[in-house]
Amino acid sequence: MAYLQPTDYPNYGLPAGTTADWITAATALINSYCRRPDLNVIQYTERLRVTACAQTVHLSYLPLAPLGTATSPLVSLEGRYIRPRRGELPNEPLAEIAWAFSLPGQWTAIDPTTVDYDPNTGELTLPWNVLGLPYSEVMATYTAGLATIGADVMAACAQIVRNAQSTPALNASKTKIDTMQMQYFSSSLIDETVQAWLNPYVANRLG
Repeated sequence: MAYLQPTDYPNYGLPAGTTADWITAATALINSYCRRPDLNVIQYTERLRVTACAQTVHLSYLPLAPLGTATSPLVSLEGRYIRPRRGELPNEPLAEIAWAFSLPGQWTAIDPTTVDYDPNTGELTLPWNVLGLPYSEVMATYTAGLATIGADVMAACAQIVRNAQSTPALNASKTKIDTMQMQYFSSSLIDETVQAWLNPYVANRLG
């Protein structure tokens, strides 16, 4: 979905005659820069390693937001305890018990209501497992994005279009703007101002 509609053009300094392909190409460029398929609220699944002796992980896509009628962005969570590396045993007697009952390596469901989360930082604080041991890995399915596209994203989209229209190689008479061509010029189209607007939505890791 394009991040600017024709009714928004006057508010962001674009001529009323701006064609939709400019906006579509700028939207695709924003998604590519933010390393995510869309800035609207959609579902993601990530497998994350938990730092030794810690009970927190950080999700990649922000901000966390529920989808539709859901009340929480956490759709489902699974965790597992695996054999730690040397020097990472938080509680050696409990670890021996876990190994005896073949707990290591088994994925178990985690009740999302027992997990504390920060929607802005993406930090999840996990509960201890049934034996009081920390999880080593977690598989999180969650929803994140913007329920309403804000003025910062709209302004970024408009600025990319203006930058593209002022680039000679893109300003030639064409019947359609090629998204791949916009990508080629992305280093100049996404200037420092655009980056400042979009940086809060850039994925924390590739994937």
